Amino acid sequence: MSAAVPDQRRERRRTIVGVGAGNAMEWFDWNIYATFSAFFASQFFAGDDPGAALLKTLAVFAVGFLARPFGGFLFGWVADRRGRKASMAACVATAAGGSLVIAFVPTYATIGIAAPAVLLIARLAQGLAHGGELPAAQTYLAEMAPPRRRGLWSSLIYVSGSAGVLAGSVLGAVLAGVLAPAQMAAFGWRIPFLIGGVFGLYALVMRLRMRESETFEREEATRAADAAPAEPIWRRMAAQPVAMVRVVLLTCGLTVVYYVWAVSAPAFAIASRGIDPSQALWAGSAATVVFVLALPAWGALSDRFGRRPVLLGPLAVLVVLLYPLDAMIGDSAWSLFLAMSIALVLIAAGSAIGPALYAELFPTGIRAAGVGVPYSVAVALFGGTAPYLQSLFTEQGDPGLFTGYAIALLLVSGVTVWLLPETKGCDLNTVGEKSVPTRG
Repeated sequence: MSAAVPDQRRERRRTIVGVGAGNAMEWFDWNIYATFSAFFASQFFAGDDPGAALLKTLAVFAVGFLARPFGGFLFGWVADRRGRKASMAACVATAAGGSLVIAFVPTYATIGIAAPAVLLIARLAQGLAHGGELPAAQTYLAEMAPPRRRGLWSSLIYVSGSAGVLAGSVLGAVLAGVLAPAQMAAFGWRIPFLIGGVFGLYALVMRLRMRESETFEREEATRAADAAPAEPIWRRMAAQPVAMVRVVLLTCGLTVVYYVWAVSAPAFAIASRGIDPSQALWAGSAATVVFVLALPAWGALSDRFGRRPVLLGPLAVLVVLLYPLDAMIGDSAWSLFLAMSIALVLIAAGSAIGPALYAELFPTGIRAAGVGVPYSVAVALFGGTAPYLQSLFTEQGDPGLFTGYAIALLLVSGVTVWLLPETKGCDLNTVGEKSVPTRG
């Protein structure tokens, strides 16, 4: 018994480090594009004024999201048929490769139109990887977690992911403070992509050392004992239309406010509010720390009081505060930090609880793909286009229209949460059968 406890602790530590390191690296790779877009836009879209070049760069950011549903299905299929571990390893390797390509791609001045084309291909590859990463990682983590601590464990997805975003923001602030604007545009923006690619190798090694989840192994054993041909995964997904629609409706509002406030707010403040780049990135980094600290608290609260009530309150407050928060950004780094911190504390509720809630909606055999496809579709349609639409409406002199759009989507997500059954503590082995709650 005494030997089993250290082994269990070691296994849990390996799970947390493997999932966390890989997830942080993927988020770092994915989001530094938005963080550094103001610096490298002119390198790929020469001849345009800075505002137009930024819009085109953010359009590539949005197009990268188109690959995410395909990645959700591809890597979700791998996770549901070959194992969560294999899928997560493939995702992190693909993301790192895309980051290295961006780090070394020549500029428009060197290879002309091929420069933005290569940039687009690399972002599509990262879109595939990121589309598979979240469903595979959050499914694995939810299955490895004790049922009554699933909300707390699942908050690791955004804790580690936000650590990757934070690392990118801090690196951006440091580089913007050390390098002159011309140096940032010439080569400084390449440094984070190079770092992301190199550290992807470490994350890959960590993931290859993890063990498969018992929930998946149990499902595989049952399938093998059944001796019947495996039903196509798309057919099993089609049998869960309500759960898939719920994922889309839950995600649409949350992903818009997340990408606007957690990812692109500093770049937006630099380009549209005239805030000093270094100060804006430091403000964003500090606000991200607040976000990370709030995540486990929301996850633990959902384990105690349930998923629905802990989600509904922050969503309602966000609907009321979005317009004031947008006005609060102003033209100073301090006001940007304050607005981002308030927004991110509220957004943290959905980010922390979402991975557990999504996993609790689907049976084991399609849990990764069932979450991955509708989630990636929603993020591509709503989250991926959010920074572009925000910049576009601001360029046209009507930023309030975008805020109204975000509020409407938050209301859709809120109504969906209101209509959900409570899934706190359910047995993941019986989801889709009896959904028997457990105290274990």
